[in-house]
Amino acid sequence: GQLQASGGGLVQAGGSLRLSCATSGHTPTFSSYAMGWFRQAPGKEREFVAAINRNGGITYYADSVKGRFTISRDNAKNTVYLQMDSLKPEDTAVYYCASRLGAYSGTYPMGPYGMNYWGKGTQVTVSS
Repeated sequence: GQLQASGGGLVQAGGSLRLSCATSGHTPTFSSYAMGWFRQAPGKEREFVAAINRNGGITYYADSVKGRFTISRDNAKNTVYLQMDSLKPEDTAVYYCASRLGAYSGTYPMGPYGMNYWGKGTQVTVSS
């Protein structure tokens, strides 16, 4: 499978961005995969941000973004989204989307080592 994240950029604190992750080549189908967003700031490890199950009915967020970010997916378009509101300078990072074959209960954060496919990241910079 292939993934391509887009929508990053430079925004002032308090602003919003919407990231998209377009996918292709997921077998048997895109809807067979749970999806996650991760981020990595300079000098830090990659960390979990948000995840969504196969049909979009279950989501899970890191505490640091809960109430500000919203993950969603459109299985007809093979795309997952991350709406980011009330952005803070500490949200500055490269954001990555990733997919994992199978069910996801939404009761725990996805670990980066369990993902099947990764996209190239998109830079998000939040100025104070």
